[in-house]
Amino acid sequence: QVQLVESGGGLVQAGDSLRLSCAASGRTFSTLKMGWFRQAPEKQRELVAGINRFGGTYYLGSVKGRFTMSRDNANNTVYLQVNSLKLEDTAVYYCAARLTGSAFDIPREVREYEYWGQGTQVTVSS
Repeated sequence: QVQLVESGGGLVQAGDSLRLSCAASGRTFSTLKMGWFRQAPEKQRELVAGINRFGGTYYLGSVKGRFTMSRDNANNTVYLQVNSLKLEDTAVYYCAARLTGSAFDIPREVREYEYWGQGTQVTVSS
């Protein structure tokens, strides 16, 4: 089992930055593939960033250059640095983990992830 706890969300103004954190426990963290998803009201949950076991990353096109995902295996934590926030970034951000599969893969779909956090709200105002 893997437990995930997100933190770092909040109410910010457009153009501001936040750093979201996801602390993992229960399994050897370095073996996990991790993802940050977001879900806005009445929209489907989408992957904004993912990281494989070796630090390789994936980003949704609309966040490239603004969001940076990283992992700290020593502290069992992944981060999502979100810069230049836009109104359309408003959503609940979820951390997810997948244990199985190739170490090089970065799963893209909700159904591919086995463990989820409870989410942290990010609200961007004008």
